[in-house]
Amino acid sequence: MATPDLLIVGSGLFGLTIAERAATEHAAKVTIIDKRPHLGGNAYSEADEATGIEVHKYGAHLFHTSNERVWEYVNRFTAFTGYVHKVYTNHQGIVYPMPINLGTINQFFSSAYTPDEARALVQEQAGELAGTDPENLNDKGISLIGRPLYEAFIKHYTGKQWQTDPKDLPAGIISRLPVRYTYDNRYFNDTHEGLPQQGYTAWLERMADHPNIEVQLGVDYFDESQPFNKKAVRGQLPVVYTGPVDRYFDYELGDLKWRTIDLETEHLDTTGDFQGTSVMNYADESVPFTRIIEPRHFHPEREYPKDRTVIQREYSRFAEREDEPYYPVNSSTDRDSLLRYREMADAEPRTLFGGRLGTYQYLDMHMAIGAALSMADNKLADLLRR
Repeated sequence: MATPDLLIVGSGLFGLTIAERAATEHAAKVTIIDKRPHLGGNAYSEADEATGIEVHKYGAHLFHTSNERVWEYVNRFTAFTGYVHKVYTNHQGIVYPMPINLGTINQFFSSAYTPDEARALVQEQAGELAGTDPENLNDKGISLIGRPLYEAFIKHYTGKQWQTDPKDLPAGIISRLPVRYTYDNRYFNDTHEGLPQQGYTAWLERMADHPNIEVQLGVDYFDESQPFNKKAVRGQLPVVYTGPVDRYFDYELGDLKWRTIDLETEHLDTTGDFQGTSVMNYADESVPFTRIIEPRHFHPEREYPKDRTVIQREYSRFAEREDEPYYPVNSSTDRDSLLRYREMADAEPRTLFGGRLGTYQYLDMHMAIGAALSMADNKLADLLRR
């Protein structure tokens, strides 16, 4: 087996971007390894066998960015649809538009407030905790948008996400709760938004489609029975590692905590449209899942079956080591450990750490790509020279 110029551990968007830049800009021979049976990390999608509908295997992935360089870069590999993401919330059997906007407020209070009237109402209700310094998420939420809106749309949804009563969560988890005093219910405010026309997997495969890039799937970096393992290559090969930073160091400083999601898939053969939209949140404590995703609505331009559909119920919980981590918990203990892990990472020979897992940050797709482009600009040449 030929020795590559660069080994990349993990085939998510960060790793793929580094691989493509190394192969294209530096003519480097790159090997990507990933322990999963597919490339793309959590952005991977596949056609549902029963319906042909493209399903995001690890939960809804929506591409959006205001970073012009990232937008130009991703358009080298895929064209995007004109999809605009909108979310709705079911609260006590009534559906409201999200994020909270003038439509949500007027529907919730059965009123016709003007923007100024709605702003004054929210300020009055948020004044319940005026002059206090909230120490938990529950009181912080009330201080930001008032008790009625907070308890209807935020409190129980957040409790389900964290599997913890918001009264027991630190206030620092939320710094703001956006309220729009217009009827705009677009979920994102970015300049560019859409979904890859031919799907995520087609996009990701094109990023790796370079004669200098080899992808090896089902290969674990910590499995010493295969040649590209940590013990064998450490200090011998340039490596970009995008796996969990605590796993790299054998959890020497303890586990960094993450939340993960479980998706419960159901096929329906009695209707071609279950909920009329791609994502429906469920704000009430009595509903165990956080939301239902109906993937067919991500691509209304496609010819999907009209007599059947597929839905995914999403549940949130704390991750175990064997789970796929999604969202960093980022407690004070985690932050202390992370600082020490980062010091260890900086001292690793010929190894750079990146991506969501390698940096213990929740990165949207455009953020992961932007961070990888920055690493490619500032550190890749030196890594390859070393």
